[in-house]
Amino acid sequence: MDVEEVIGRVSAFPCRLVEVTGGEPLLQRKTPGLIKMMLDRGFEVLLETNGTRDIGSIDSRCVRIVDIKCPSSGEAEKNDFGNFSHLTSRDEIKFVMMDRRDYDYAVGILARYRDVCTAAKPPLFSPILGMLEPSVLAEWILNDGLPVRMQLQLQKIIWGQEVRGV
Repeated sequence: MDVEEVIGRVSAFPCRLVEVTGGEPLLQRKTPGLIKMMLDRGFEVLLETNGTRDIGSIDSRCVRIVDIKCPSSGEAEKNDFGNFSHLTSRDEIKFVMMDRRDYDYAVGILARYRDVCTAAKPPLFSPILGMLEPSVLAEWILNDGLPVRMQLQLQKIIWGQEVRGV
């Protein structure tokens, strides 16, 4: 679909909140323009990105949710920490965790980039369903007194772990 067709289809719904996500939306060169056009037309737009692409071209009116890849993903070396310089108080960073090693990595990132992490909304810590029990992650967060929010992968709870594209 071209950008105008996407906007037309989204406009057919009564909701004015749109999240651009799926795979990595910044692989599509027209994503920044799509986001700007939607913002200009009165939509509230969120972008969820895997954190490996520069978010500098994304309109600052957009809420940017930047995933920081943890070691268990096998992609931690691809994180673009330059994105932290673009974050505002509207934006979020998110860590999806499989185990204690991922948790410790995330805690280290929060300490290393303390000023940036406190400028954005409180970071999201999300356990991988079936790999890290939410109660265990909650205990770690409480024991360390971290200023983070815990988030569950609701799409997997609602539709199951194998369903994609819902």
